[in-house]
Amino acid sequence: MADTSQQNSTAQQQNPLNQGPKPPFPQKSQQYPGSDNRMQPEPDHGEKSYKGSGKLTGKTALITGADSGIGRAVAIAFAREGADVLISYLSEENDARETARWVEEAGRKAILVPGDVANEAHCQALVQRALNDFGHLDILVNNAAFQNTYEDITQIPSDEFERTYRINVFALFYLAKAAVPHMKPGSAIINTASIEAFEPKSFLLPYASTKSAIASITRSMAELIGQKGIRVNAVAPGPVWTPLIPATMPESAVKDFGKSTVLGRPAQPAELAPIYVLLASPEASYVTGEIYGVTGGKMPL
Repeated sequence: MADTSQQNSTAQQQNPLNQGPKPPFPQKSQQYPGSDNRMQPEPDHGEKSYKGSGKLTGKTALITGADSGIGRAVAIAFAREGADVLISYLSEENDARETARWVEEAGRKAILVPGDVANEAHCQALVQRALNDFGHLDILVNNAAFQNTYEDITQIPSDEFERTYRINVFALFYLAKAAVPHMKPGSAIINTASIEAFEPKSFLLPYASTKSAIASITRSMAELIGQKGIRVNAVAPGPVWTPLIPATMPESAVKDFGKSTVLGRPAQPAELAPIYVLLASPEASYVTGEIYGVTGGKMPL
């Protein structure tokens, strides 16, 4: 009789839909904002798999939350497509330097800038730093995010509710307001929304509501600045295996994270990056005001 386990292993290797680890996961809780080097299993940011083809040659990008997770995967992909990258992050020095290492290995320039995007002055400084060091800014990726889980509305601290909006929504506005006057036709703004904008979980009330706001802002902003030749789109991921998960969710939820998707697993950050590349590139010249769902089959957007 054939070895069933070996057959299953071979089938999984041949099926690209099974390319990521499936739950249950042994991951333990982390302190916010979490770190990639303490993730079990280790996330895939495309370090070994992403191949560039010059889609962003000569471009420059500012990516928030670029130290880990989706932000790191996008930074690696952008660099391999020919873009220089400003890596905005809160305080995770080791993770941010690892992202910078991959950008520089691709032959592109990496700028590391720590700080809190909830602060408008810092957002303005990020844009100015990109302009000073690169000479121009072509792509803005608003990816930094905060969330926490609560089973009862009375448990949600009012100041934390406000902070969730400042990081997830206000920063997006601050950065776009500072960047747009310096962006030329053909530039792109890409926001990170979420399936939570369309299928919100009750225990993620503050976070889910900010993602709804991002979806709305994306569509409004696309119309507002479209005449300037600047495109605005969003990516709406489903569950993605990033440090934000063990840093903000209980271990019971982390253990089976992504199990409810059609594919039975969370996405790896590397699986999101090609969508950001498309939306940043001239290939998406007629795409604006769109929200791209990458949800593992959980919901058509």
